[in-house]
Amino acid sequence: MKRTMGFWLVVALLAGSAVTLTAQATADGVIPPPKVLVVLREFLKPGKAGSPHQKTESAFVQAFTAAKWPTHYITVDSMSGQPRSLFLIGYDSFAAWEKDNKAAEKDATLSAALDRASIADGEMLSSSDGGVFTYREDYSLRANVNIAQYRYFEISRFVIKPGHVKEWDDLVKMYIDGYSKASQNALWATYSSMYGQDNGGVYVVFTPLKSLAEVDTEIADGKKFEAALGADGMKRLAELTAACLQSSATNIFTFNPKLSYPADEWIKSDPSFWKPKPAAAPAKKPEAKPAQ
Repeated sequence: MKRTMGFWLVVALLAGSAVTLTAQATADGVIPPPKVLVVLREFLKPGKAGSPHQKTESAFVQAFTAAKWPTHYITVDSMSGQPRSLFLIGYDSFAAWEKDNKAAEKDATLSAALDRASIADGEMLSSSDGGVFTYREDYSLRANVNIAQYRYFEISRFVIKPGHVKEWDDLVKMYIDGYSKASQNALWATYSSMYGQDNGGVYVVFTPLKSLAEVDTEIADGKKFEAALGADGMKRLAELTAACLQSSATNIFTFNPKLSYPADEWIKSDPSFWKPKPAAAPAKKPEAKPAQ
């Protein structure tokens, strides 16, 4: 898949800490989720995940690094569901996205390098798609985080029944109100799908995790949330869910620094993760001397 910024580089589901790669971070590295999120999904052929895909994707990273490209992206790999990689790029606006696209088109050296990388990478893929999502701050909770410190995304996708946006709005607000009181750990960023194969009534929620141990905490917090709502509240929650949800799915993704093009600030914050040193080549065994 051609990786010019003008192509689809979009996230595919929410991630409780959307990637704001263009926004200004505070002194402690906290950044708000990007207003516009572009996501590219690459579905891999059997046996092509891991080092084969890493080899072809490294060409894209090398091309952007050589060009000193100012827009960065994060790549996450699926740990559940179909084998796939998601490439996430955030922008402050659609105008900023357009500016980035035009700059890439004018850079002949970068475009040529990306074309070559795309041909090799295409051999790894069974299919690919992309989409554009817009941030819904009103549907998010404690979404401003230092994303460089996180290592996983729990990504949930919700499809709303036509004509039932009001019930969805009420449902989300119940979750936000309940979790803001029941847990200090809960956080997520919500996006609505605007462009792509599936849009209109599609919401993606990103929950960032520093470790999978936080899933255990989520389960415990869920029980606190249910207890706080009580029987009547849980009944109302079930009614709204049945009324508005057509489908939903949640999957876990792990950050892949080798397939990412992170900002310098991220690398400096944890170089061992974001820019790991290549493994040393194994030492050669001394040749056996022929028997006398």
